[in-house]
Amino acid sequence: MESTRQAKISRLLQKELSEIFRQQTAKTHGTIVSVSAVRVSPDLSVAKAYLSVFPSEKAQEVMENINISAKTIRYELAQKVRFQLRKTPELQFYLDDTLDYLEKIDTLLEK
Repeated sequence: MESTRQAKISRLLQKELSEIFRQQTAKTHGTIVSVSAVRVSPDLSVAKAYLSVFPSEKAQEVMENINISAKTIRYELAQKVRFQLRKTPELQFYLDDTLDYLEKIDTLLEK
């Protein structure tokens, strides 16, 4: 059960991470990264961000680059939320492949 504070912080982090990735994807020409969900631990020390990557063929490469630059992303996020949060949670990034899964189900149902 997620508390109200966790939900508010999750929405704030999702909004700010989306903005950070939107600015970065303007430089990558054709690869879009969107933040589908953010889950915050009860003690607010860890945030798990679920990312969707389009086109999905580049997902593994993009996720590797994001995990390498996780500390830089956390710093940028800390600059944006410094007035709302005292301490920025540690970020963990996961690939959200639910759109690919839905597409696979649709193709199976069409057969």
